[in-house]
Amino acid sequence: MPGFDYKFLEKPKRRFQCPLCSKAMREPVQVSTCGHRFCDTCLQEFLSEGVFKCPEDQLPLDYAKIYPDPELEQQILALPIRCIHSEEGCRWTGQMKQLQSHFSTCAFNVIPCPNRCSVKLTRRDLPEHLQHDCPKRKVKCEFCGSEFTGEAYENHQGICPQESVYCENKCGARMMRRLLSQHTMTECPKRTQPCKYCGKEFVYDTIQNHQYHCPRFPVQCPNQCGTPNIAREDLANHVKESCGSALVLCPFKEAGCKHRCPKMAIGRHLEESTKSHLTMMCSLVGRQRQEILELRREMEELSVSHDGVLIWKLTDYSRKLQEAKLRNNHEFFSPPFYTHRYGYKLQVSAFLNGNGSGEGSHLSIYIRVLPGEYDNLLEWPFSYKVTFSILDQSDPSLSKPQHITETFNPDPNWKNFQKPCSSRNSLDESTLGFGYPKFISHEEIKKRNYIRDNSIFLKASIEIPQKIMA
Repeated sequence: MPGFDYKFLEKPKRRFQCPLCSKAMREPVQVSTCGHRFCDTCLQEFLSEGVFKCPEDQLPLDYAKIYPDPELEQQILALPIRCIHSEEGCRWTGQMKQLQSHFSTCAFNVIPCPNRCSVKLTRRDLPEHLQHDCPKRKVKCEFCGSEFTGEAYENHQGICPQESVYCENKCGARMMRRLLSQHTMTECPKRTQPCKYCGKEFVYDTIQNHQYHCPRFPVQCPNQCGTPNIAREDLANHVKESCGSALVLCPFKEAGCKHRCPKMAIGRHLEESTKSHLTMMCSLVGRQRQEILELRREMEELSVSHDGVLIWKLTDYSRKLQEAKLRNNHEFFSPPFYTHRYGYKLQVSAFLNGNGSGEGSHLSIYIRVLPGEYDNLLEWPFSYKVTFSILDQSDPSLSKPQHITETFNPDPNWKNFQKPCSSRNSLDESTLGFGYPKFISHEEIKKRNYIRDNSIFLKASIEIPQKIMA
């Protein structure tokens, strides 16, 4: 190995330093031919490379003329140094040759545990290790008196049968661990015990009270039907569904029958009252039909627009166009809408394959006046400007939509703008609305995005003066 690299009190003089490793020479040897000195190991490594010359003056070397220098070695071993653990806190100084004997007492020197536990630690930490940490140390249990190694004692702690412990159920009792199991199973008032009816766990001193609420506790039928051991939670269903002694109402109670009897007798009542039950059901059906019609009318009114604008989406356009081509003058009707709140009720219709002069080549669009809830409060004939549009569905961020729009003012002499009679409905084909038979051609509608996702949007708007709406 190379020279000494200890912490010298003073830097070693040059004559003590190996020219090859620049450290204090270890086992110095002298070349007799030139007088230069080197660490024995450093010189051997130099010569092993095949260069048989002195590293200092490059003169030829002869192995036979290289000798140990014990006098210089003693001078080097007498050099004053600090302990190698000085940075850790050791304050020892002395000659280099005294270092090994110092290690036998140095508090900072790392040594193996004398108990052969495989741990290595500083001498000053050894007492603490031997007393508390060493798994091979000898420890006596304070409860049972048995002696263990430190490792075995750690396993023994917490299981010593003689140790005094408190009941784990926190009942306050204290006893030796060997008696704890018996106490927990048969004596502890805080032990848990399953209910024999529902199986749930309860503290022993509360299980008696639980039986007053247990859903599976057996009870008797209040109708004295004789069914044994009915679970408390099943009692209501038993009385309702199974108990033959329970009083029940006639199944036709909603129709008006007030009969009440035990369940086992309800069959005879139904056989005897068939005619009266049928009469009651007919009356009930009549009342319900009237209610349904009234509700349907109210729902239709709630769904109708009241702002004078209708945007009508016709989905599945290609199928409906084909249907219109197969059926002459096939007309599609929009949902009805109002010009304003308490205003005129209108409806738009469309011939996808055209009507009149636009048949087979255009989409035709018309508007008609329907009987409304507020017709008696309005001025007639209907005379407000109507605007039709087919909406361009192009992305506004990519190009400006180009809607196709037509506007007209109703002719007050035309019959469809007079006050409608109450018998006309939205599907009355005898009266055609007013509009445009050639609103948009089949070729033009394919341009841009008037058709998108197989749907088109038709818009109708009515221009109502603000004073009328107010």
